[in-house]
Amino acid sequence: MNTPFTPAIPYYRAVGDECELFTHAYKNHLPLLIKGPTGCGKTRFVAHMAARLGLPLTTVACHDDLSAADLVGRFLITGGETRWSDGPLTRAVRDGGICYLDEIVEARKDTTVVLHPLTDDRRILPIERTGETLEAPPGFMLVVSYNPGYQNALKSLKPSTRQRFLALQFGFPPPSVETEILIAESDVDPATAKRLVALGERLRLLARQDLEEAVSTRLLVYAAKLAVGGLPLAAACEAALVEPLSDDPAVQSALREVVRAQFG
Repeated sequence: MNTPFTPAIPYYRAVGDECELFTHAYKNHLPLLIKGPTGCGKTRFVAHMAARLGLPLTTVACHDDLSAADLVGRFLITGGETRWSDGPLTRAVRDGGICYLDEIVEARKDTTVVLHPLTDDRRILPIERTGETLEAPPGFMLVVSYNPGYQNALKSLKPSTRQRFLALQFGFPPPSVETEILIAESDVDPATAKRLVALGERLRLLARQDLEEAVSTRLLVYAAKLAVGGLPLAAACEAALVEPLSDDPAVQSALREVVRAQFG
């Protein structure tokens, strides 16, 4: 989908020099790969930078059935006539701006082949079905992301693809920064924000043993919003942290013990 540019810049709290690197990548017409766990701010960061640079943003949430044709386009029958319909990647190349492919490793393997000509000095998109070759304008930038925690033999980027991108490693923010984020995103009071961040730190220790995914900053923001709305902290943590993190009764019990230890 195309997100029109508006003067309002989505909130994003920088942790390092990621904003500067993104800007340099855009100015030098270089593609960017962002790696990091679920809910650590990858998508928000891209939206922030698109608005900050005054660029339209095309976001594609990749999934198992996403094919090259879904990105590039296909012929459709409309009103009895066969007409070509651009996919989101093709529209972004024609119009300029940022094309963001979220969780690229979830897409089918043929998608990466389509990206290769756009990620070297050619910056072209060949459309085999129409015989057209598009040259990316100076204002076009390709950004992809994925969660290394989901990587396995079947879902990973080939080295030949990875080495076509600059790369940024994202992680969960340090506690002081994560506290700022919770306050900014939910208007929660600083004391509660600090307690929720401390809880998140403790729950992340469990992720190394019993959880497939660590508790995200996004989920902590959800809990903070529920608390600001008047829901008791225990109930807020149950809905925003315990239930989303696991369906296993034993793991949920362990999570509740950590919540009770933190909030009494």
